Amino acid sequence: MEKPYVVGIDIGGTNSVFGVVDARGTILYSSSIKTGKYPDINEYVTALGDGLKTIIDQAGGPEKIKGIGIGAPNGNFFNGCIEFAPNLPWRGVIPLAQLVSDYLDGIPVALTNDANAAAIGEMTYGAARGMKDFIVITLGTGVGSGIVIGGNLVYGHDGFAGELGHVIVRRNNGRPCGCGRQGCLETYASATGVARTAREFLEIRKDESLLRDLDPDEITSKDVYDAAMKNDKMALEIFEFTGNILGEAFADFVAFSSPEAIILFGGLAKSGDLIMNPIKRAMEKNMLKIYQGKTKLLFSQLKESDAAVLGASALGWEVKDTSAASAALVSGSKEA
Repeated sequence: MEKPYVVGIDIGGTNSVFGVVDARGTILYSSSIKTGKYPDINEYVTALGDGLKTIIDQAGGPEKIKGIGIGAPNGNFFNGCIEFAPNLPWRGVIPLAQLVSDYLDGIPVALTNDANAAAIGEMTYGAARGMKDFIVITLGTGVGSGIVIGGNLVYGHDGFAGELGHVIVRRNNGRPCGCGRQGCLETYASATGVARTAREFLEIRKDESLLRDLDPDEITSKDVYDAAMKNDKMALEIFEFTGNILGEAFADFVAFSSPEAIILFGGLAKSGDLIMNPIKRAMEKNMLKIYQGKTKLLFSQLKESDAAVLGASALGWEVKDTSAASAALVSGSKEA
């Protein structure tokens, strides 16, 4: 009989959240552990594995689970490893998919990065159902992306394709980025980028704003949103500035993959028309004529609190097609 459930695991710098998911995208059982509590990877796998066993037993046992998907920063789908993730407690290359599978007596496990997981989740359960060509942009602390072409996620030759948050959008005097370069999209268009813009505007301008009542070092994108909803002129201009940069970048993204849609996900997407309207204007203004009016801009249809787990779980439906290849790659790397 077809196994009815999969498991999704979302690994963040603070929490690791996991759940059992059915084919309709309903999270039936879920739990979490504190990622940072386990600086030793083996202790982490033990804690994670024990938590997984609990919810798997609640769902009827391992025989009900088709596969497990993991979304993690710097996750490499090809080898199932987390590679040099700066915001996680473990250094170097961590063969997490293999470690989790071994702990759970061989349940197949696949791993990818968190933005790719979001794209797979949208294709399986959300706004991209039925689409074969689309891009998911995650607007959170950074800017992530998952690119789907012809129904397949783009991984590139090394498993790390699709880092659109690190496309350089300002070549001259661009903002320093955590990646070590300057002018990356995420330094302007992430939640932290919006806060940086607010601080810059407050420093170089003299006009009144509700934002002046706040400690500049403590300003967040939520503060800018709240001010904009009160019709604060500077806050509205910050969203216009941010949306304009995103729209220019999206026009370039359309030129290389001609997606049916670009889907926005993450905290900044909650600002709705404040961010969407300037994106649309700038995107169409900068679009090559043959692409104008063809690419939809959509918000994610996944509930944000569940989206990361759902995205990771979507890998679980396909994991048996890839587990043998991943195991061979891991084995080959060990022999080398």
